Amino acid sequence: MLGHLKRMKKRNTLQKQCANFAKLLTLTGGLALSYSSGAQAYDSWYGGNEDGVGWDQTFDRSAAREWEINPPKGFPTLDKANIPLMKEAVKRYAAIVSAGGWRKMPKGKMGPGNSGQKVALLRKRLELTGDLQKSSSYSTYDYYVERAVKRFQVRHGLTPSGMVDRRTLMALNVPASVRLRQLRTNIARLNGLTRSTAKRYVAVNVPAQQIEVVENGRIVSRHAAVVGKIDRQTPRLRSKIHEINFNPYWNVPRSIVRKDLVPKARSEAKRGRYDLLERFRISALDGNGRKVDPRKINWNSNSVYNYRYRQDPWKDNSMGFVKINFHNKHAVYMHDTPSKSLFGRNLRANSSGCIRVQNVKQLVTWLLKDNKDWSRGRVDQMQTNGERKDVRLKTRAPVYFVYVTSWATRDGTVHFRRDLYKQDGVGATASNY
Repeated sequence: MLGHLKRMKKRNTLQKQCANFAKLLTLTGGLALSYSSGAQAYDSWYGGNEDGVGWDQTFDRSAAREWEINPPKGFPTLDKANIPLMKEAVKRYAAIVSAGGWRKMPKGKMGPGNSGQKVALLRKRLELTGDLQKSSSYSTYDYYVERAVKRFQVRHGLTPSGMVDRRTLMALNVPASVRLRQLRTNIARLNGLTRSTAKRYVAVNVPAQQIEVVENGRIVSRHAAVVGKIDRQTPRLRSKIHEINFNPYWNVPRSIVRKDLVPKARSEAKRGRYDLLERFRISALDGNGRKVDPRKINWNSNSVYNYRYRQDPWKDNSMGFVKINFHNKHAVYMHDTPSKSLFGRNLRANSSGCIRVQNVKQLVTWLLKDNKDWSRGRVDQMQTNGERKDVRLKTRAPVYFVYVTSWATRDGTVHFRRDLYKQDGVGATASNY
């Protein structure tokens, strides 16, 4: 109980810090924040000089994880009102490109306490995109530069540390011409997407690795998402969520059988271990649906690909305790996961194409709100009691899997995200950070 209270106190402190920082950013001017009403984690950096000598760096990793796991609501990405704002952003970035763009930042970390030519160059870079207001001091990494870096990081989907780390440096060095091309590409995408967007929907923006639950033009909730790996990409699609499976079986996809399960089983068999299926409560089923004795499976035979593999419902089931179904030709779905730690990462391309949802219970409760007797309490109970149950939604919810790497929102913010699957046609420069 004492440990629980300490964790709650720490969490409340982090949320208070985040809320205060968001309020501060709104007051300090410069480019408006995308999530001006939400929480923002920040860390403190002390001491140091231009060469990085004498750094006493204290990074609050708990605050960083809080930012990733509980993203602020912000504004909808798939909003028709964003398109005129994007056109204005195109004009601003076209002017920057016409004037020669921005200079490339040299390698090396920077943070509060640094000074010199690198900081002067950083200030110029942040002024160009409106993250920093112009000032007379051009060589000191002061309070205002730290806040401007955080603004830049938020706009680019990076954890707002206020420190120019490797990822932030790479994002700063994406050329202005590339950002301009991304804006133009995404205007075309959003024009198509927003024509038929419903009033109530779920949007999965794959490059942003986030899920937006939208109703009447407002974000109801925003969720961190784990999306497909680079070589197992999450597809674009439009469908309607029609069913919730509580404590489901997991029918292992053939791609995972070939790429993961069989290679792992063969590796273990070489070391004399044959209990992989039993450890993970996976059954091998023959063509007639009968269970095969796992101890008699010859993993070096191609016959292993003829079996169907099914994982039982339990605490470490790959689906977690709930699966969200919608018809699609790609056989993908959304689901809970036992691997919650992944949600605390900034780069979350780690699935085989399906979408893992942080705080999935909140999403499921929203989906079931028109179903009689389905409250958050009952959803919690389904996780606790482990009961197998399939529930058809009384009101189907449209779901969109989209690929949007740049957009503008009603608060005047221009957002960019990694071109995760290199679909923007701008090469690797916008995807490497």
